[in-house]
Amino acid sequence: MKNIIAFFLLVIFVSCETVTDKNTTEFSTPYENSESKETATYKEVIDFYLELAKEFSEINVQTIGQTDSGYPLHLVTFNPDGEFDFKKLEEEKITLLINNGIHPGESDGIDATMLLYRDLAEEKISTPKNTVITTIPIYNIGGALNRNSSTRANQNGPKDYGFRGNALNYDLNRDFIKSDTKNAKTFSQIFHLVQPDIFIDNHVSNGADYQYALTHLFTQHNKLGSSLGNYLHNQFMPLLENKLAKNNWDITPYVNVFNTVPEKGFSQFMDHPRYSTGYTTLWNTIGMMVETHMLKPYKQRVEGTYIVLKNAIEIAEKDRKEIKSSRIKTNEYFANLKSYPIHWQVDTLKTATLNFKGFEADTIISKVTGFPRLKYNRDKPFTKEIIYQNYFKATDSIPIPKAYIVQKEWTKIINLLELNDINYSTIEKDTTLFLEKYKIDDYSTSKSPYEGHYLHYNTSVSKTKKEIKISKGDIFIPTNQKGVRYILETLEPSCVDSFFNWNYFDTILQQKEDFSPYVFEDTAALMLEQDSVLRESFYSKKKIDTSFSKNWYAQLDWLYKKSKHYENAHLSYPVYRVPKTE
Repeated sequence: MKNIIAFFLLVIFVSCETVTDKNTTEFSTPYENSESKETATYKEVIDFYLELAKEFSEINVQTIGQTDSGYPLHLVTFNPDGEFDFKKLEEEKITLLINNGIHPGESDGIDATMLLYRDLAEEKISTPKNTVITTIPIYNIGGALNRNSSTRANQNGPKDYGFRGNALNYDLNRDFIKSDTKNAKTFSQIFHLVQPDIFIDNHVSNGADYQYALTHLFTQHNKLGSSLGNYLHNQFMPLLENKLAKNNWDITPYVNVFNTVPEKGFSQFMDHPRYSTGYTTLWNTIGMMVETHMLKPYKQRVEGTYIVLKNAIEIAEKDRKEIKSSRIKTNEYFANLKSYPIHWQVDTLKTATLNFKGFEADTIISKVTGFPRLKYNRDKPFTKEIIYQNYFKATDSIPIPKAYIVQKEWTKIINLLELNDINYSTIEKDTTLFLEKYKIDDYSTSKSPYEGHYLHYNTSVSKTKKEIKISKGDIFIPTNQKGVRYILETLEPSCVDSFFNWNYFDTILQQKEDFSPYVFEDTAALMLEQDSVLRESFYSKKKIDTSFSKNWYAQLDWLYKKSKHYENAHLSYPVYRVPKTE
């Protein structure tokens, strides 16, 4: 009898111990243990998720790829069903991907997501049935390991944090489309593995002072386009704002101003594909950056990030079918589109009005410089109606070709296409095809280095149709595929974040052969003598263009470029367009 009683007491003890462990202190975080003053180190973050995964079958931790720091990225998945095959999950559930620590000094999301996963596993908050939550716990591992307490000059906590640049000093939130870093290449692997319906990137904002602890930066809804853009703008965003307001968490759009006051009005930030949400837009994924306010206490910022994530999950759970349906419709929309917008600007005829909660500001004389400076007064809060420009319109577009052909020698481009699951076939034999060919007419180049590049912009091209020799091994990339937006944004040279503008084709910009003036003078004279059309064009240009008429070398160079001696490769874009047949 004593043995039976002892056995039952042991069972009760073990059961109580397990429940206690799940609901009390075993999975507390460094953030909680420091009274909300510190953020977890990289090792503490990974160890935390590994311990959670050991205890809870709903959590899975994978290591994927490499980063410039030498460490792999981790992908942590929460699914109450314990299923982690993403191909199956794509059909059955909606998937959310949370990215943390892209700028490790902006650590709010790192700590908030740890709390979120712990609370989901321990059922302290409602567990979604049809939503799978995935996270990259720390994306910029090199920056997280470069820990300090001083580089975030404007930020109110935590005590120590990581550095913005990665192990090679890249800002990873400028690298998504160009993928110079191992981090970005691995992110592409993770993104195409998970294929998220919603993507959230957690940040801390710089800029003006105001009352909000939370701001949001959604991908621009006109650019996202079609059913999904409408859903994001008219349903998801207002629903998130209203849910947060009911929980006493006001949120406003990202305050896109610098060294001026927000009550003058401001425009939505345009997220080009170099940025995370601009990149995820190319696969018709809803994208949002959470931007907490740098000057608010760290505890408030972490709690705010947590509540945004919690509410986003609730919306995903509620609107799962509509989000899935909108993505399908948007995929179909772009599959059938005949022309694609490549440049955008603010639509000044359409605006929104914000009841903005700010602080009065004065312009006073600086004690440091003696010049006027901006000074906010937190003792004078206000709520004012301000104009928010959150509509954009396309200013230029290109007809979508049937396909592109890339010469096989451009392996870096081909590797990036492969990394992003772009389907292509290989030309099996040398052939001649009637194609559209671009010539680079003009471009500007930044005078200062930007993320490892001297970026081109204002690129313009001219297009001709002609028979072009295509070699065996060149690649044929049809546009009728899921990644059509990625193909267009990277291979159309005039697009803001095209591979051309990111310097991947710079060798075509340098002329390899030239002429000696004293030799070419006789050739030029003979050209003018034998070609009346050329002669008339030459003298007409001299008459109209005074700077040309005064520059002997420019005149010889102009004629050289009209001659058979001028190389075809110069300014000739080595990507060809296969026109659609009507």
